[in-house]
Amino acid sequence: MQEHIIEFLNQNIPDLKGVYLFKNNLKPQTLNFQHITFKHIMRQQLETEQKALEINLDDSIYGTFAEIGAGQEVARYFFQVGGAAGTIAKTMSAYDKVYSDQIYGPEPSGRYVCESRLYKMLDHEYDLMGARLRQERPNTSFFVFADTIAAVNFSRTVKGDGWLGIRFQLKAEGETNDLVLHVRMLDNDNRLQQQAIGILGVNLIHACFRYNDNPEVMLQSLMDGLHERVMIDMIRLTGPDFEHVDNRLLSLLSVKNGLTDVAIFGPDGKPLHASEFLYKRHLMIVRGSFRPPTLVNLDMIKSGYQQFREDPEVASGKSFCSPKLHLII
Repeated sequence: MQEHIIEFLNQNIPDLKGVYLFKNNLKPQTLNFQHITFKHIMRQQLETEQKALEINLDDSIYGTFAEIGAGQEVARYFFQVGGAAGTIAKTMSAYDKVYSDQIYGPEPSGRYVCESRLYKMLDHEYDLMGARLRQERPNTSFFVFADTIAAVNFSRTVKGDGWLGIRFQLKAEGETNDLVLHVRMLDNDNRLQQQAIGILGVNLIHACFRYNDNPEVMLQSLMDGLHERVMIDMIRLTGPDFEHVDNRLLSLLSVKNGLTDVAIFGPDGKPLHASEFLYKRHLMIVRGSFRPPTLVNLDMIKSGYQQFREDPEVASGKSFCSPKLHLII
């Protein structure tokens, strides 16, 4: 089934040089993609505490938690269920911006809740783990969980969003993989948003070690206990253990499984988030199904984009053309 979808994407999308949006206008849990019909995979849904305890009792997994914003809610779950000494090497939270810059380096954009900050946290903490613990624990699969969150504030000027990610090994001495996502929180209370981040973090870690053989189940499990509380509008899975995974398909599956209403990926197939690639840039959106993109479609897009770039109010070097793909047959 997935091979047919990837074949469709390869045949119909590469000729459109821009950024692409998947939009789901269908009924929940139903998505027809040409002649292909998706169905949900049945699985046992565990409580958050059960997931955390299962990871704690696995002696082959050991890692670091680095959390900025919305408390240290993810690590808290692992501490509260017991057995955390078998899983947690270190927890930390560098709230002060100056202190955070001394550890992870400054952000050129001045933003701290951003994708680049998350990757700096993963890089720094994983390097430390390897340097300090690899010789002591040669048969252990290491991981680093990190998040940088802006929860809703008192004046409600910040609605609540953030970046979460994990760098992990599936086997000791194996290469590392990354699962990174952006979340938009839907609760209107700071305490509830903190709780939601804790649940999502546990789901993320559990999914990487328990459902890594089925990307769709990984996506579905991220929403356990969180339906209508968060929206995961960008997810990216990379690493040598997941070279067979097409991230364009993950974008499609995230829409299909109700993680988000819209998913975006670039011409290289890499998932993107609007807050990153549209920051201080100009965007032209072209709506259509493009099944298939004809020469007329391509000529219209090219000519329209050229006129858009020539507009005096548009910085041509900071502009994008984004075909919008409606997944309706």
